[in-house]
Amino acid sequence: MSLHEIDTFLFSYINRGLQNSILDVTMPVITDKYYFLTLILTAWLLIRDKKRALVPIALTVISVALSDWTSNILKHIIERLRPCNVLEAVNLLVGCTDSFSMPSNHAANAFAAIFSLSYRATGEPADRKRWLRWLLLSIAVVVGFSRVYVGVHYPADVVVGAFTGIIISILVINLYKWAYLRYKLQPYNTVFLMSMLFFILFRLYYITSGVVDLSPDEAHYWEWSRRLDLSYYSKGPMIAYLIAVGAAIFGDNVFGIRIMAVIFSALGSIALYLLGKRLFRLSGSPIDERTGAAAAILMQIIPLYSAYGILFTIDSPFIFFWILSLLLFWEAINRAQSAERRAQEKSGFWIPASAGRLRRLNSVFWLWLLLGVSIGLGLLTKYTMAFFYVCAFLFLFTSKQHKNILRTKWPYISLLASLIVFSPVIIWNFSNDWVTVRHTAGQAHISEGFNISIMSLAEFVGSQLGVITPVILILMVYALFKLRKEPAGHFLFWFSIPFFLFFLLKSIQAKVQANWAMPGYAAGFIAFSALFIAKWETVRKGVRIAVIAGITLAFFITAAAYCLPILKLPSGLDPSSRIRGWEELGTEVSRLSDELSAEGPLFIFSDRYQVSSELAFYVKGQPITYCANMDRRMNQYDLWPGFNNLIHFNAIFVTINDVQIPGELAAAFNRCDKERFDVSTSGRNLRSYSIFTCYDFKGMQQKGMSSY
Repeated sequence: MSLHEIDTFLFSYINRGLQNSILDVTMPVITDKYYFLTLILTAWLLIRDKKRALVPIALTVISVALSDWTSNILKHIIERLRPCNVLEAVNLLVGCTDSFSMPSNHAANAFAAIFSLSYRATGEPADRKRWLRWLLLSIAVVVGFSRVYVGVHYPADVVVGAFTGIIISILVINLYKWAYLRYKLQPYNTVFLMSMLFFILFRLYYITSGVVDLSPDEAHYWEWSRRLDLSYYSKGPMIAYLIAVGAAIFGDNVFGIRIMAVIFSALGSIALYLLGKRLFRLSGSPIDERTGAAAAILMQIIPLYSAYGILFTIDSPFIFFWILSLLLFWEAINRAQSAERRAQEKSGFWIPASAGRLRRLNSVFWLWLLLGVSIGLGLLTKYTMAFFYVCAFLFLFTSKQHKNILRTKWPYISLLASLIVFSPVIIWNFSNDWVTVRHTAGQAHISEGFNISIMSLAEFVGSQLGVITPVILILMVYALFKLRKEPAGHFLFWFSIPFFLFFLLKSIQAKVQANWAMPGYAAGFIAFSALFIAKWETVRKGVRIAVIAGITLAFFITAAAYCLPILKLPSGLDPSSRIRGWEELGTEVSRLSDELSAEGPLFIFSDRYQVSSELAFYVKGQPITYCANMDRRMNQYDLWPGFNNLIHFNAIFVTINDVQIPGELAAAFNRCDKERFDVSTSGRNLRSYSIFTCYDFKGMQQKGMSSY
């Protein structure tokens, strides 16, 4: 007999062979209410010893969450159907869902909970310890047995689930032991590492749970990754390359795209932690570790930065390259200063270059070269990286200690290296009529000249207070000015305040997006942490309360942002509504596409690049889509082959809102039939689409771009 046959035989024996009236009543109750047993055990532990119970309860919560998540992932990898969906004459005592069967989440969660709760038994006497563990194990076995008896799992599903829960629980317990011992030696570093582990796991869980669809920008950048090039209309190529790597490893799915957001958010915090340590490195003082750890963790809970730990747009890798460049620049100027000092001490004498001196010069050279590469990669990600040159010059020019570096070759080595790395964008623009320059000028509203707009200024200030939170923003700015006379504070000041001031002044002339100033806050986090958290013992009580209130507010705003898609509020009250409903649209267009494809070849298009990109991702088979130019601003689709040569093809045209098809589009087909499609959540209309099924494309003359 094969393993599957043995598994099926055991299932039939337990499900039907052991059937009796007592088990028919008790097993459904156990399988549905087993968590009550866990709650009873938890309450018992708290009553017996509150202090010692907190750790196993916390470990239980973590273990169950991880085992449930892991089991769901394994289910979609194994894709085994439930016995109640494939076998006949099953004694089915509970509902049979369409979800996959292996492993059993109930078994995984029960064993994870039981093993974590049994950690409490380590302090019990030997006889009581043995009794408690056998009781807990028996409960988990009965829960697993109930899943087979009620007809929804094979025995093998329960066994795999049990091992999953046990392994997860053991890993969590051992991780706790390791962190507990390490905390005594390196408290701040340990808190930082465990916090980062939490953020990474939570974001991976959030992404795989499918709470939100791809945002229009994410879908559009994914479209770029399917057509790799030296550069693109509005941005450099880095975002497309990174998505291509993620998709090559994990597939063209949401996880394959967003895994890079998790990675670069974590890397950004690691770089910020190292920078904070090095800026405030004092012998025998914990201020450096505190500063680095606090700044890195703060970046993870600030609403603006936290969003880019989930959504993979250009800001996720850009902020990493910005902070990495800050770290390399600080190391490079200090190494170069040290090398120059040694050279001055030996001036006036002919001294052969020693091996040690050559190694030092070589080390300085590579640091400045790496800095140039990092800046170049940042430029390939977002052109705002060019502000790094401005901030670096202002810092060096105003620094008494480092001003002489401007007269050395080192900064210019970095500049040259960054331009070489950035050269693909220049080459691509030369071949495409400098469309990126035209687009960037349009985004900056240069053609509008100088205007004064109090409204856009108020909007920008309000947006910064919202995405950073008022208390932290005010204290951050105060810290930057307070520390500016110290060497490290001087460095942080010039890589933050000029950035913010530029966009503040720019907002007087035209609208500035809330995320445009975000690189300047990276240095601000370090200043905030150095002044208020690293020196916590000397901070006044009132200021302490303000700091705690600010961090708490930031945390709850971020938590609320994660919960918004789950609450499914009306679209007018929910900023996350723009990243929901796209999969439903893709499913509907897939249905129409299947019907229309029976009549001949077809293509899918929209008049908005956002809709075209979302359809490309969510329509079955991920087809090539197009974006018609209907007197709109130019976008990347206009640089790719269009649909004008698809004569006699049928088509599906999708646009937002309940509208009629534009006359020039209707004239390009023999007939177009309209269908209104509404995406609703919790009985509320999220968004309306007009979907037109069009027949026999005759060709059309598209309008020119109205702007860049």
